[in-house]
Amino acid sequence: MIGVPMPHPRDSIIETLNQQLEHYFGAGKSVQEIEPGVTGEKALGFGSAHSNKLRAGRDKIAPVLKTMAESGSSLNKAAEALGIDHKRARLIASENSFKFKS
Repeated sequence: MIGVPMPHPRDSIIETLNQQLEHYFGAGKSVQEIEPGVTGEKALGFGSAHSNKLRAGRDKIAPVLKTMAESGSSLNKAAEALGIDHKRARLIASENSFKFKS
């Protein structure tokens, strides 16, 4: 309406939020505490079809690379034996939680 002052948008949002909180807790519901890491969120972002395809390729190489790491091979020698770059080998090792000897 003309001549009627409009409420500040922030005040309107706060009022709506307070009403929703009263409705939630008034219905007998309580706050739930979720342990860290249980949410299922990834650390690396959303992903895409292309990145999923690259990850699938790295997952195929991972068992062989892990076997080489456990046998005492160095990162560079294992990467050279598989014909991949040492950076890719390091990425595969970090994704699958295994380490090469120094």
